[in-house]
Amino acid sequence: MTVLVVGGAGYIGSHTAHALRRKGYEAIIYDNLVTGHRSLAEGFELIVGDLFDSAKLAQVLKRVDAVMHFAAHAYVGESVENPRKYFHNNVEGSLSLLNAVVESKVRKFIFSSTCAVYGNPVKVPITEDNPRTPVNPYGMTKLAFENALEAYDHAHGTHYVAFRYFNAAGADEGGTIGEMHVPETHLIPSVFEAIKGKRPALHIFGDDYPTPDGTCVRDYIHVNDLADAHVMGLEYLAKGKSAQVNLGTGIGVSVKEVISTIEHVAGRKVPVQMDPRRPGDPPELVADPSLAAKLLNWKAKRSFEEIVSTAWKWDERKK
Repeated sequence: MTVLVVGGAGYIGSHTAHALRRKGYEAIIYDNLVTGHRSLAEGFELIVGDLFDSAKLAQVLKRVDAVMHFAAHAYVGESVENPRKYFHNNVEGSLSLLNAVVESKVRKFIFSSTCAVYGNPVKVPITEDNPRTPVNPYGMTKLAFENALEAYDHAHGTHYVAFRYFNAAGADEGGTIGEMHVPETHLIPSVFEAIKGKRPALHIFGDDYPTPDGTCVRDYIHVNDLADAHVMGLEYLAKGKSAQVNLGTGIGVSVKEVISTIEHVAGRKVPVQMDPRRPGDPPELVADPSLAAKLLNWKAKRSFEEIVSTAWKWDERKK
């Protein structure tokens, strides 16, 4: 089977291309390289193209059996300031891709969604039946495309799996690919930047939340565990069914625990500055991953310490 990995020169897409190859699939990467990196696609066929280039998509879709869609703008703060950019790319661009798929023979589609579709959850751990009420334009755009997938599945038989990620982190154990965001907003690489003096002290926003140590708690999942789930998603689609599935570990880690683990792995002290809470930060976002276990026989294998150690290895290599 050949899989078109749209956005495959990005963080999660590149790791998934490698996971596909390890499992015997052929991966073709399609990326406009606006936020992707040619180096992350090294060793794979790379087609430089845009979501809106229907002619180019039509040609490559003749060669593949399934599509994985990772191409999206993904900065929550930016989405609030510039919703036009997010709705244009994440909704209109994604619909352009989906329409090209419908015009082709391909009927297997895997979508990179997000736990941001839930907004502020009514219960934690978060199950898939939690109300989907996103609180920022980024989450709204992902939900809009989930709704489109459901409608197209009903009308055209384009079976799909929408994976709602929690906090993707870590890097490939081989150390050859990892996280490369500009600007960097994710917590773990931001801590590395603070350690290395590439940014001022790390800002901790709030230590008075109703959590064990007062700081926000999140569910960090290793990027290769996410990548493995996508391969299992292809196997699930062979059954002719669709699904919306959380991908997380079910284990929450606080900001202070992140910092202490990084200090242990890196052997360096993290400079921190305590600030007031940021508006809109939920105290706790943790997945209930039991549906993924039931449908895909998938479970996250890597510990939080493995997440940090692989991320640190990558950060040291790319400096």
